[in-house]
Amino acid sequence: MPTPKTLPILDISKFDGSPEERAAFLAELGAAARDVGFFYLTGHGVPDALIRDIVAASRQFFALPDAEKLAIEMVNSPHFRGYTRAGLEVTRGQADWREQIDFSSEREVLPRTPGTPDWARLQGPNQWPAALPELKLTVLEWQRQLTDLGIRLLEAFALALRQDKDVFAPIYETGAIQHIKLIRYPGRDATGGDQGVGAHKDGGFLTLLLQDEQGGLQVEADDGSWIDAPPIPGTFIVNIGEVLEMASNGYLRATVHRVVTPPAGKDRLSVAFFLGAALDAHIPLLDLDADLAAQALGPTADPLNPLFREIGQNYLKGRLRSHPDVAQRHYADLLDPAAKREPASAY
Repeated sequence: MPTPKTLPILDISKFDGSPEERAAFLAELGAAARDVGFFYLTGHGVPDALIRDIVAASRQFFALPDAEKLAIEMVNSPHFRGYTRAGLEVTRGQADWREQIDFSSEREVLPRTPGTPDWARLQGPNQWPAALPELKLTVLEWQRQLTDLGIRLLEAFALALRQDKDVFAPIYETGAIQHIKLIRYPGRDATGGDQGVGAHKDGGFLTLLLQDEQGGLQVEADDGSWIDAPPIPGTFIVNIGEVLEMASNGYLRATVHRVVTPPAGKDRLSVAFFLGAALDAHIPLLDLDADLAAQALGPTADPLNPLFREIGQNYLKGRLRSHPDVAQRHYADLLDPAAKREPASAY
């Protein structure tokens, strides 16, 4: 197959249209997810006002004095929530030149008793900036609406795979991971390199990305070249995560992507929403029809990133390697070779 130069554009409003429109959308979705693993999404119904609010709130947060941001630095949270300075998150051992704040599902801390799995420490409250109280309302509304949109897409993926539309519900309805990153990439004159974020795959069901007007996202093609994914107003970028790749035995593709640092004097803002399964869930292996199964390549084998069917184990692995400062402060027992535990791998 020739390497595409652009990503496909899909209109999810067709999913709720006539039977013919739905069938056409599912065919387009299956092809995009199989051949590229990335696409633009229109017709999503997320209000323009909310989109403007989340962008404005993100800008307001990153404009806060450093002291206000560092008061909720991620290293304070065993749940990997809060602010990260540019250069402190790593991808495959290299610094990512972006500052960001991470939020996830707002839930109670799980009690720790003998036999409690290590990943249970990931659940807990977010850190919110005291100087920007309105941010919490905006982020939680964004989380709610993007979760609804993500579940609609999961239902569509299930139908595209000729499964019951709720085939994935048992592993998300008890407590889906709803991870949000507000991200600012400073210009190249203010960084230590051109890696905004290094080449990687996403680990959940799927990712919904809102971009501002500054480009930088690139998607790896089969021939090793990079496809630019510039912003298109009114769209989200959607990409497949490793949960869908594993559940479909590689029929759906989790594709490598990266962000290059903006040019000097510019910055780039994005809002990433990662929908994942519940921490205590196990990824099923779907029974695909013979013609689909014949096209399933199996999950990508990467010795630097072994994949587990236990959601919590996979998620903890990624967090520990991406945020070594948090890992050292709150998970030293897992990093100590004397503990004789399986070490986390690159993510």
